[in-house]
Amino acid sequence: MVIRFNGKQGEVTALDRTPLTLEPGTFTALIGPSGCGKSTLMNAIAGFVAPAEGVITLDGRPITGPSPEVGVIFQQYALFPWFTALGNVRFGLKQFGQSKREEIDRARAALDEVGLGRHADKYPQQLSGGMKQRVAIARTFATGARVLLMDEPFGALDAQTRLVMHDLLLNVWRKHGATVLFVTHDVDEALLLADDVRVMSQAPGRLIRHYEMTQPRPRALSRSGSDLLTIREDILGLLRPPLDTLAELTA
Repeated sequence: MVIRFNGKQGEVTALDRTPLTLEPGTFTALIGPSGCGKSTLMNAIAGFVAPAEGVITLDGRPITGPSPEVGVIFQQYALFPWFTALGNVRFGLKQFGQSKREEIDRARAALDEVGLGRHADKYPQQLSGGMKQRVAIARTFATGARVLLMDEPFGALDAQTRLVMHDLLLNVWRKHGATVLFVTHDVDEALLLADDVRVMSQAPGRLIRHYEMTQPRPRALSRSGSDLLTIREDILGLLRPPLDTLAELTA
């Protein structure tokens, strides 16, 4: 798959030839330098961007646009401020033509699953950042999406809240068995969460390394987990810009 955009000076390749297969029910983390095309790849899988070359398929069927089978969670929550937490989750269910009672029951069950049952009637401005992201997760899983795309969903949260969200996400993912593609800048986050870690190159982005994470969860980056630390250093080495590029950035 190749993705190109029209730039000020002509056509720009945002994503170079990038073969990627996500096995059903797996959790894949995608990490790479800023501007390498991580979000572009995710948007293509979501059906928001059409590839210039190649094709994206879900169970052999081409993805030609947004689909209820593919859910997306962004860093900035994307909640409607005029809806309560319950209303935001219900909104994602409108496409299924259910009765009002079915929508409410399904939305409440999803909020209970992420620990927000008592906050169903609160508006986004009354919720913390972590709670807003829980609503976004509940909204996506409530639709029964089979593929979940997450674009740095915890990037705006403090360190302690992120750890709580890691545990919550893994628990909900295990229960639903969705296929997850998790875009992050945080190497540690990728190593702690994923079954597979994919590393992208500098732009134009392409996949340059694949790590299969066989360590049991929960994982910890400590001396007792020296194999994780070795992988961490390897990835950080891949992400460091060349010295000549670094000189340009700091000049």
